[in-house]
Amino acid sequence: MAGREDGTRTTAVTQDDGPEWAQQLLDHLRPTGRDVRKVVAWLAGAVRGTACLQDGSGALLAGTPTPLEQDLTADIVSGRIASAAWDGRGRHLRLVRVERPRPASAGVLVASRETPFDRRASDMVTYTAQVLEVLLRARATSAAGRRLERATADLRLAILQLLMVEDTVSARRVAAGLWPGLLDADTACVYVLEGHVDDRDRTAEECIEATGERVLVVRCPAMDAHVIVVAPHDTAADELRALIGRLPGTFLGGSAPQSLARTAAAYGQAVSALAVARFRPDRQAVYAERTHPERLMDPAALHHWTAGVLRPLDGLAHHTRAELLATTRLGLEFTAVSAAKVLGVSRNTVRARMERVEALLRTDFSDLAVRAVVHLALNAHAGLTETPQAGTDAAARVRLGDLLTGAALRTWADDLLGRLAADSRDLRRTLRTWIAAGGNAERAAQTLGVHAQTVREHVRSAEPVLERQLLAAGSDLYEVVLAHLALGALEPPALHGA
Repeated sequence: MAGREDGTRTTAVTQDDGPEWAQQLLDHLRPTGRDVRKVVAWLAGAVRGTACLQDGSGALLAGTPTPLEQDLTADIVSGRIASAAWDGRGRHLRLVRVERPRPASAGVLVASRETPFDRRASDMVTYTAQVLEVLLRARATSAAGRRLERATADLRLAILQLLMVEDTVSARRVAAGLWPGLLDADTACVYVLEGHVDDRDRTAEECIEATGERVLVVRCPAMDAHVIVVAPHDTAADELRALIGRLPGTFLGGSAPQSLARTAAAYGQAVSALAVARFRPDRQAVYAERTHPERLMDPAALHHWTAGVLRPLDGLAHHTRAELLATTRLGLEFTAVSAAKVLGVSRNTVRARMERVEALLRTDFSDLAVRAVVHLALNAHAGLTETPQAGTDAAARVRLGDLLTGAALRTWADDLLGRLAADSRDLRRTLRTWIAAGGNAERAAQTLGVHAQTVREHVRSAEPVLERQLLAAGSDLYEVVLAHLALGALEPPALHGA
């Protein structure tokens, strides 16, 4: 194409020129591109001017702002015209309507340059508008997908939190909407997978895919590296074990089968098994059933004693009572911070509920013996299939001493603590003093006349011998406390009804 007589020349369009700029534009649709701002910036460079994308109100979405006639912009946004050209003040503009996903209003793509727009430059503006429409729809679809994923993840977490506080009826009702029949089972196993924090989302997706959504998969709210799986009827054991084999650096801990109402207890078992899995070649472990002290007590006496201990809570509304019991059981098993994250409440709420239980039971949870005895009562209560009648003569007669004096329990306690005798450092004495000091190494050290670090080292040394975690509060520590109580090595706690 020849230039004009005034010396202004236009660029000749060859057969190869069109495909070249079109290919550059289409490259912005690749997965590595898809950036509205980059597309607008590309257009500015391609037309050797400026470009911008505005919404219907005139707000800048991308590019360099350009003054526009409001009436002209309104006509384009409303759809009365699809495009327009404007010349004036030494500037040449091309305006094209850009459809945006509802409920957003349409936008306007504006290209501006000092020289008139030829066919090539006009085509660039038109096709850029089409590419922007595709990108905006894709972005809206992706955003909607992410919102749906977040909502689904929040729903799974809500179901888990309901199970943690024994509200199985509400948990089933919530699950029925998206996963019909998921929680129809009476029993379930809980698994905890641990890997690298950055890989947790992928691990959760792998769990969902491997199990076909036949289980409840939750990103743990308390531990960033954990994924919790609640598997009704233990339907996912084989799939999860096979998954661990495909995920290097990932560990799996599983619980024994429990009723849905004991999901919190099953979660504690899975975490305990996870600690064992870290030292196994196959990176897997299932909670090993062992002789627990409550199994060596007379069941009827244990149930009546439990009813007596928890009687001060009987006057509360059923929902409030269940909420306080479940929160306290988790708060005794884990830290208040972790319990709060699992339950979806604040740490202050957890502490307030536990303080209320303390007040009702007229006791002090800073005493390890008290914590162990209340933990025993709460676990026994959670395992009840039929609640004993409160206020019976039997309940009033059963005391803690009656539960702890059985021959089988004393034999178990003597065998457990007797394992420490082989160590010349008198670990048993250190452990007893540390428990009496409420698990405080400094106070125990003052009593023993040693350094606090020595106390901590002795307690750590006792852990592999007893095969129980002691420095982290929970079932393992409380069993050791009960063993001391059964042998009379510690004073029984002052507890109403105990």
